[in-house]
Amino acid sequence: MTDLKTKEIDEAFEMGPEEFRAWRKSLGLKQKEAADRLGLKKRMIQYYEKGNRDGKAVKIPKTVRLACYALSHRILDFDGKRVSSGPVVPGDGPVILQAIEGGAGEAEAPAAE
Repeated sequence: MTDLKTKEIDEAFEMGPEEFRAWRKSLGLKQKEAADRLGLKKRMIQYYEKGNRDGKAVKIPKTVRLACYALSHRILDFDGKRVSSGPVVPGDGPVILQAIEGGAGEAEAPAAE
């Protein structure tokens, strides 16, 4: 395994406009829904999918890339101790809260949406 620095890793794992759009569509999300799940404005989703804003290149930040990964794995939120998991598209099933302690946790009752 190579010892890459954070900057090298970030550069190696850039997400382009096509990959971002493919991610959103693979989850069946509209731009507004993707924005809501990622805590962004719809306009930012449009910039990410276009790849530029007013002629200047727009890179998708690592935080957004990691949030995309989490949503792809049905992780909706994390507060440092608990994970909220469930369907990314509302109405596709219950949301579950799971406590995380030392890598293991106990499932709690489903949370209301």
